[in-house]
Amino acid sequence: MKTNNIWFVTGASKGLGLTLVQQLLARGYAVAATSRNLEQLKQAVPPHAGRFLPLHMDLGNEESIHQAIATTISTLGGLDVVVNNAGYGQVGALEELSDQEARGNFDVNVFGLLNVLRHATPHLRRQGSGRVFNISSVGGFTGSFPGFGIYCATKFAVAGLTESYAAEVQSFGVQASVVYPGYFRTNFLTSDSLGTPTHPIAAYQSVRETQEQHEQQINGNQPGDPVKAAATLIQVSEATTQPVHLFLGEDAYQLAEQKMAAVQQDMRQWQAVATATGFTVS
Repeated sequence: MKTNNIWFVTGASKGLGLTLVQQLLARGYAVAATSRNLEQLKQAVPPHAGRFLPLHMDLGNEESIHQAIATTISTLGGLDVVVNNAGYGQVGALEELSDQEARGNFDVNVFGLLNVLRHATPHLRRQGSGRVFNISSVGGFTGSFPGFGIYCATKFAVAGLTESYAAEVQSFGVQASVVYPGYFRTNFLTSDSLGTPTHPIAAYQSVRETQEQHEQQINGNQPGDPVKAAATLIQVSEATTQPVHLFLGEDAYQLAEQKMAAVQQDMRQWQAVATATGFTVS
């Protein structure tokens, strides 16, 4: 099995992305790391003798993405693992978020990720190997979070496209996982990573309560250790076969099991009626 030496990590100046980059460099991997804020990234990660390549990349600009991947390959000598980690949260009831706010979240969390895949895959396909980790969220598996509908929708989209992508590239020796983290103690719930509605509607009290809970109570008290999450990603990348679905955190497992149980209950309740919908054979 080829050793996955060269990694490309987006959203690497903070949070899980930064922790992953630090862990990779400590283990001797070569890493290209991208951020909208290049200076913040350089300050967070010291130079590593030709093994660390900090890059500015704008997920809203496809040429910027193309350039970052091309520079990674030419500078570090290849590309083995792609981690699509960049993204942000968007709070707000579906009614109160503007079209611009909703589309902005999709532009970064979905279309930015898709553009990275579009430009990285030709190299992985030609070399006949590669690993891809698309960071979704447990909110990309279960959407029962009032006020996070658009964010959950972006992460459900990441899950769906990753399933299809994994099937498309399997014959080329490329493996892909959609990663569903639960609550990890990063700065994801701080103001610079969490968008709030410009025009909130007072009637949505449950949404305001959920927003306040995430910003004031959950933030800083998340049960997940990002260092352990990063170590798990590395371990999975080194395995012969990686899963298409990777849940991270005990809370993620619990929420996923609750969702699957609820779906099975709904299916059983309506199975007789819902499956009697075919043409009657005379």
